[in-house]
Amino acid sequence: MKLRKGVWLLFLFTLITLIACGNTAEQDPNPTKNEESNLWQDIQESGEITVATSGTLIAASYYDDNDELTGYDVEVIKEIAKRLDLDIDFEIMSIDSMLPAIDSGRVDLAINDIESTDKRKGQFNFSEPYKYSYSTMVVRASDYSGIHSLEDLAGKKAGGGATTIYSQIAEHYGAEVITYGNANNEAYLRDVSNGRTDVIVNDFYLSTFGVAAFPDFDIMIHPDLKFHPTEQAIAIRKGEDELTEVINEVLNEMREDGTLSELAIQFYQQDASVKPEGDIPEIEGLEL
Repeated sequence: MKLRKGVWLLFLFTLITLIACGNTAEQDPNPTKNEESNLWQDIQESGEITVATSGTLIAASYYDDNDELTGYDVEVIKEIAKRLDLDIDFEIMSIDSMLPAIDSGRVDLAINDIESTDKRKGQFNFSEPYKYSYSTMVVRASDYSGIHSLEDLAGKKAGGGATTIYSQIAEHYGAEVITYGNANNEAYLRDVSNGRTDVIVNDFYLSTFGVAAFPDFDIMIHPDLKFHPTEQAIAIRKGEDELTEVINEVLNEMREDGTLSELAIQFYQQDASVKPEGDIPEIEGLEL
């Protein structure tokens, strides 16, 4: 009886060991390797690319009078997808949600006038720039919002997204940033006009187009302030080098055949696909 019990215990121990080993074998000893993917291959297989954009940024990403999503950024990515024989699934979200959505895999990339700063390049892949610009301010036309220099931002209320470079600049100079969700240009600009906020630090081309769209508002582009030269690019998950290279090849084709210039002039009345002329001061002491 003792012998049979010993044999049974030995058999049970062996069975448990084999089950444990089997479970271990089914789990990848190097799960990171299994999780690695080639996003470009996945996109090719599905025939579709998922793109984050806001749909609220006049001239870059917005809905026209026919409720069609359009704008410079939107038409750039549509043309890229067309040349790559891909469908597009647009995910509409706020600018503050776009980079986390890339990280989580919810979207394949984001295009929404996103600046490719050195800090962001450490966290994401970026395409070659499709737009060059600089920063300026929207202020009240009646009194300049009391702002005549960057230092005058101290104590002012600046409308903007919580995670944008422009909000970082405003905060750097002492402004209080009033954040919005995925609000449209009208909400931002109206608040400057009625005094709820004082200023919007933003891209020159976008600001110019936005101000022109609301001639009844008490707003203007600050005539004396231009600073922080910028490059806008498509944001992609870090490490997706093949997809980045493919997009860059198409962007280069679009630059060489004039498509980028044509689209920029169509939406901005100026060629925002080339660097602006003149010296534009950098912002010192701020890691962007």
